[in-house]
Amino acid sequence: MSAIPAPLLVVTDRHQARAPLLETVAAICAAGGRWIWFRDRDLDPGERRRLAESLSGVVRSSDAFLTVGGDIELAASVAADGVHLPSGASVSAARRRLGARALIGVSAHGLDDVQRATEAGADYVTLSPIFPSSSKPGYGPALGVSAIGTAARCGVPVLALGGITPSRAGDCRLMGAAGVAVMGDLMRADDPARLVMAHHEAFAEGEHRSAHREH
Repeated sequence: MSAIPAPLLVVTDRHQARAPLLETVAAICAAGGRWIWFRDRDLDPGERRRLAESLSGVVRSSDAFLTVGGDIELAASVAADGVHLPSGASVSAARRRLGARALIGVSAHGLDDVQRATEAGADYVTLSPIFPSSSKPGYGPALGVSAIGTAARCGVPVLALGGITPSRAGDCRLMGAAGVAVMGDLMRADDPARLVMAHHEAFAEGEHRSAHREH
């Protein structure tokens, strides 16, 4: 369906994680999480690099994919699979530095952002906030699931972000999302592994509903 490596993109936030971040990510990967977006952009460069290197080891040992948020050079230095850029950042610069096979994502907050990212050659976009987000209260306004279908018609894989729960993941898929991106719920979960499985099941159910509707 798309160039993305998995339908669930897990976004890190060590401040919200109930356990140490590496332990949380290891549990997520062990449960079948296959795509990690290392965010945690508030760290100083040296600390962030060290954490990225450690996280890369955890992700690699699980045969999962690692995306680094916002820092092309850090992504290159830890041999990440790609980078996730803020809206308006240069996709072509990331492509030149990381190579043709790198996974380049862009944060989008409306249709104009999606169109620009598509024209720039992004591999996917995250569209947010789809629902009100407890991780970023007041961030919005929420776009609603109808925005996913409109964005998906631009031709780039769209990942729904913001307030995504298992009960909402299937509806996002039904509206045309290629995947969902989740941060707070997974970081705060008592049992992140169980929540990963719940997201996979919900998205697969949405896939089934979508296929049934198309036929």
